[in-house]
Amino acid sequence: MTERPAIFVTGLGTVTAAGVGCEALAAQLATGRPLVTEVDRAEGYHGAGCARLAALVPTPDFPRWIPPLEARRMSAPSRFAVVAALGALEDAGRGHGTEPDPAMAVSLGTAFGPSAWTQRLLDQILVEGPQAASPALFTESVANAPAGRVALACRASGPNHTFSQGEASPLLAVARAADELVHGTATLALAGASDEMTPLLHAILERFGALAHPVPGGVEEARPFGAGRTGFLAAEGAAVVVLERAEAVAGRDARPRVRLRAWATAFDPTASRVGWGRGSEALAATLSGELGRAGVALGSIDLVISGASGSRAGDRLEAEILSRLWPGASRPAVLAPKAITGEYGGGFLAAAVLLAAGAEATFPAFPADPDLDVTPVAGAWPGGARRTLVTALASGGGAAWLVLDRVDGRGWK
Repeated sequence: MTERPAIFVTGLGTVTAAGVGCEALAAQLATGRPLVTEVDRAEGYHGAGCARLAALVPTPDFPRWIPPLEARRMSAPSRFAVVAALGALEDAGRGHGTEPDPAMAVSLGTAFGPSAWTQRLLDQILVEGPQAASPALFTESVANAPAGRVALACRASGPNHTFSQGEASPLLAVARAADELVHGTATLALAGASDEMTPLLHAILERFGALAHPVPGGVEEARPFGAGRTGFLAAEGAAVVVLERAEAVAGRDARPRVRLRAWATAFDPTASRVGWGRGSEALAATLSGELGRAGVALGSIDLVISGASGSRAGDRLEAEILSRLWPGASRPAVLAPKAITGEYGGGFLAAAVLLAAGAEATFPAFPADPDLDVTPVAGAWPGGARRTLVTALASGGGAAWLVLDRVDGRGWK
C-alpha cells in the first residue's frame, strides 16, 4: 500500500433497493432500515421456512439513461452498471464524448455475473440441445458483460477489467482502477460493482446456509458481529465511482467526495474454494505493513467501515484482524453498513464513500458477540471521521482494503 499520487473520488452513481442515485441511498442510511422485498418463489426453488427476503432494486427509470430498445438487449447487472456509471459521471460534472476515449478505464466487480441470462442460456442448451444456444444470450451471460456495456455507453476504450472474487470484488475493482491512474494507462477510471439477485441464486445461497434465517415474526435480520447471527441479507444493484488524479481535479475545479489515500489487496490461502479461512494473523500483518509503507499510521485512522455482513465465519475473521491491528480500547469506531444495504450489488461500496465523506447514519442495535471483541456502532452516527479504513474479506480467500480521507471545501489541495 505504498503511497501513490493523490487520487480522488469525484463522482458516485448508485442503483440500490433505495432507488437510483446516491441521495436515495444516503436517505436510507439515515433511517437505518434495510429495504427488503419478498423474492419470487413461484418456481419452487425455495423450501419451507427458507429465507424469503432480499434488497431488490425497484423498477428504475431506465429510459432516462438507456434507450428502451437497448435496455431490452441487456441483462439486469449490465443495466444497473450502465445507469450507475452514467450517474457517476454526471455527479462528477463530467460527460462522455461521442468518440472512444482510450484514457478512460473501466474496472467492475461482480460476485455472480448475469445470473438470469446464464440460467436462460443453460435452459436452452439442456432442453433443446447445444445447437439452440442463443448468441445474444451468451454475450450477456459472461461476468464481464457489465464492464463491456459500461465501456460502450461511456465511450471508454481504455483498460477494461472484471473481478469476480465474491465479497471483495468491489474494493478489488477500485484498487485496480487506481493502479491504472498511477501507471498512466488512464486519466479517468470508472470502478465499482454490479450484481443481481435472482430467485434461483437466492435459493442456492439459502441452501448453503449463507442467508439470515427467519425468526419468529418473519423478520430476517443481518447482525454483523452480532450474537446469534445466522447469515446476511442478499442484495442486488450497482455502485460506480469516478476516480481522477489531483491535476485533473484541479484543472476543472471539481469538488471531490473523498481522497483515495491508499489501497491494498491480499489472499488468504487457508480459505477453501467457497469458504472462509482463518488466516487473520497473516492478513493483519499484510495490511499493517502496507499501511506503514504508505505512511498511514494506525493511530491516524478514526473510523473503520467493515465488510462484516452477519456471516458467522466471515465476521469472525474480520473481528480477528481488527483485534490484531487495534487491541482493546485503541480501536476506532466500527460501522457495519451491510446491516442496512445487504450483501452484493455495490451498496456497501457506495455506503462507504458516503460515510467516509461525512454522511450521517443510523445503525440497528443488537447484542454483540462477546467472543469477537468487536462492538459496532449502534444507533445514530453523526459523521465527522477524517480518515477511514474500508475492509472487504471474501469467502474463497480474497481481501481488499481502501483508505479514504475526508475532504472539505477546497482543503483537498
